[in-house]
Amino acid sequence: MRQSSSPATLAPYAERLGLPWWAWPVGLAVAGLLAAELWLGATGLRAWLPFVLLLPGTVAALWWLGRIRVEVRDGELRVDDAHLPVRHVADAVPLDAAGRREVLGVGADPLAFVVQRPWIGGAVQVVLDDPADPTPFWVVSTRHPVDLATALLSARDTP
Repeated sequence: MRQSSSPATLAPYAERLGLPWWAWPVGLAVAGLLAAELWLGATGLRAWLPFVLLLPGTVAALWWLGRIRVEVRDGELRVDDAHLPVRHVADAVPLDAAGRREVLGVGADPLAFVVQRPWIGGAVQVVLDDPADPTPFWVVSTRHPVDLATALLSARDTP
């Protein structure tokens, strides 16, 4: 969900890093097959227990995987429960899949803050300018890297 960046709007950018639609039927089908495999001729409590445990557990796990929200709001970049004041943002670099792979690859900085979802191709590298923080940059997955980088830089430059 992307919102306009007018001054009256409190959130110039908001997005939920949800799973693709096809992950839900695939996940539930795998859970159903596993439950049927565990059931396999059992009687009584053992007959329905795998279905009662695995199917709701799969729904909860799929929901949990797609719960992360990325927002630029109230002078902060918010990624799930992490908050970064935009005054500490030196630069925001939109990354495609190849750029993200390069930033997070073999030579990656171990002190970087990373929220990466493999089913989302784009990301933004947020370079920090905070002498009190040892974190050199954040890498955040997003479906709209240019929009997020623009929202971050405009929020930083707004007095």
